[in-house]
Amino acid sequence: MFIRTERLFLRPGWPEDIDDLIEALGDQAVRRTVEVSSLPRTREGLREYLGRPRDPLLPHFFMYLRDAPGAALVGGIGLGREGAEVEVGYWIAGRHRGKGYALEALRAVLEQARTLGHRRIVARHFADGSATMRVLEAAGFRDAGPEGSRYSEGRGSAAPARYHVVELERRGRPLAGNPGPALSA
Repeated sequence: MFIRTERLFLRPGWPEDIDDLIEALGDQAVRRTVEVSSLPRTREGLREYLGRPRDPLLPHFFMYLRDAPGAALVGGIGLGREGAEVEVGYWIAGRHRGKGYALEALRAVLEQARTLGHRRIVARHFADGSATMRVLEAAGFRDAGPEGSRYSEGRGSAAPARYHVVELERRGRPLAGNPGPALSA
């Protein structure tokens, strides 16, 4: 599954992405935002991670700039299960932060989630992630209160976390500011 947005191409990971991922995941700021997921740090671990079968209802994408020479990796975004809930998580490589890519990708993935039949998506972020909170709220999430603490592989400890929710079933049109992504299978 692929999604094209105005500036991004969201696609599954491929073995050819390993060098880009090793570079991006070497950034401590990225490692801290990955939260509970422990993306592998080694070439072999990433190769195994990229080769895992994925639930088609819980897609994971890597974000690449559409028109950049050399297909620059921007970050990653995906849906996953956290207990009975469907959760969205994302990360942005350091040099691409502050350019609106997270919001652009999040809106596209939420539209895809609606298409896949999901009606409620949650997001959790560390309380010190004010930029993440702004992105979530701009995408239609509402703050549902503090969650307590959450373990972060990248931080090596638990940290205070916030909980956000978006109800997709209440929207009969594309998310605000998004005319809808171009999807291809």
